[in-house]
Amino acid sequence: MSLDRNWAIEDIYDSEKDFEKDFLLASSFEGFGAFRGKLGEEKEFLNCMKKQEEISRIIDKLYVYAMMKHDIDTSLSESSGRLSKIQGLAVKISSESSFITPELISLPEEKLKSYLVNPKLKEYDYFIKCLLKEKQHVLCEEAENVLALSGEVLSSFKDIFTKIDNADLPLGKIKHKGESIEITHGGYGAVMHSSDRALRRKYFKKYYSAYSSLLNTITATYSASVKKDVFVAKARGYESAISSALNSEDVPVKVYQNLLEYVNKNLNLLHEYMRIKKKESNIKDFYPYDIYASTVLDAELNLEYDEAYDLCIEGLKPLGEDYVELLKRAKQERWIDVDEKKGKRSGAYSVCVYDTHPYVLLNYSKTTHDIFTIAHEMGHSIHSYYSNKAQPYFKADYKIFVAEVASTVNEVLLINHLLQNAKDKKTEKFLLSYFMEMIRTTLYRQTQFAEFEEYSHSTVEKGEPLTKDGMSAKYLEINKKYYGDAVISQGEIAYEWARIPHFYRAFYVYKYATGIISAISFADKILTEGESAVKNYKEFLSSGGKEGPVEILKQSGVDLTTSEPYERAFKTFEKLLSRYKDI
Repeated sequence: MSLDRNWAIEDIYDSEKDFEKDFLLASSFEGFGAFRGKLGEEKEFLNCMKKQEEISRIIDKLYVYAMMKHDIDTSLSESSGRLSKIQGLAVKISSESSFITPELISLPEEKLKSYLVNPKLKEYDYFIKCLLKEKQHVLCEEAENVLALSGEVLSSFKDIFTKIDNADLPLGKIKHKGESIEITHGGYGAVMHSSDRALRRKYFKKYYSAYSSLLNTITATYSASVKKDVFVAKARGYESAISSALNSEDVPVKVYQNLLEYVNKNLNLLHEYMRIKKKESNIKDFYPYDIYASTVLDAELNLEYDEAYDLCIEGLKPLGEDYVELLKRAKQERWIDVDEKKGKRSGAYSVCVYDTHPYVLLNYSKTTHDIFTIAHEMGHSIHSYYSNKAQPYFKADYKIFVAEVASTVNEVLLINHLLQNAKDKKTEKFLLSYFMEMIRTTLYRQTQFAEFEEYSHSTVEKGEPLTKDGMSAKYLEINKKYYGDAVISQGEIAYEWARIPHFYRAFYVYKYATGIISAISFADKILTEGESAVKNYKEFLSSGGKEGPVEILKQSGVDLTTSEPYERAFKTFEKLLSRYKDI
């Protein structure tokens, strides 16, 4: 494999000797004890923050280097050992600095407000704003100690579900065309996209029968997880579990409410899309296991990596010359590890090192999905690049709420470029279908999950029990509402809620939906408004975590507290549907 398709890990550490030097430096670090009890003094607070940045930047480099070494060949015990010792060191440093946030929160409000307006502490103003917001939800020392002691118990429900899902679920096998096929989680997604309807049906029924057989246990686990969310929210004085969860990312509850409201107002578009899929599939009785199968066959884009990367550059030209130059630099300077190799970690990701440049791991194969993966992961990386360049260390890292925006903007711009240059009607139809599926699975489906989460938590908050029959009936009702009359929503799909691991990290999935809404809004403005919209988008990319994520989006022209971005996203979906029908 050519060297230029392997990432330049030496940009972090030129040699193992340099890595070990930093490791020894970090291992001998004893810089926090001197600040304990003194953070109410401006000078001590500033020195503590500087010291925390110093060690954090070293730990970041050590960890990313060790992770990348490990992921290139997971079979090497040396790499696993290196990563393990860095993780241990990171835990040690985190433990030694764990007093900082509680001590700052315990300071008088007037003291924190004085820090907030102090020009010498400008770098930490958003951090202090968040402390002030959190302060009103901090309990007395005794109560905080009790919550801390219960932390392991309260966080155990996700682990219990993981064990059920991966170890205890009786998935079994099916017989199909004389072959015995083992049911797996990975296989489920692949089979649902298969053109073999009989296989889809058998796999679907067997897969959900496994969840049905353990529904009592899963119900008890999820119900306890929801009760935990409600308990912690009440204990800390929040109005609801949802306000507690969204406060941790500085997101107004209004955004969640807007999402549910505007998606529900536009379910007619999803219903129409389902009617089109049913008609094109030529299936009289259209079930949930028919939804994922493509109706446009033999139209995949099949490109070598270099061609695919050049295509991404072409598609992202609306973002300007500086953005294109960064894409070229990333390839030339080997930010990217391209090819699948024995022992290499599967999938794809982008990782950021503040003191060097971002890195991207791919396992490229010649498929449409992998072409879009290049654009997606480079979106993450260039977002990190702009943020790191523009922001000091403490403000460079952006919130998870906006983490998928830049990556999805790239995908939307690329697919618009491909649609504009489609060589024939079949290719155009395939691309329209690809884009509509992206919207269905990311915007509609994740909001469907978000609506179920709102139901489960509000049920417990009203003092009512969560039962397997009640949750299954509600989920089936929501599924019918979302997919409409074209899809026969009955039977096994009622149990789908029982297999969603994200439900054990409450009120997380809605971010995928708001992410694609924000991305479509940005991309549409870039394509229709030109330079001014590009400038606003670059401001978003450069903002890191200098403010709350919703405020950063608002300052860049996408205000999720209003109807505008939602209406723009659904207008895009409506145009895609119309164009598809015309073909």
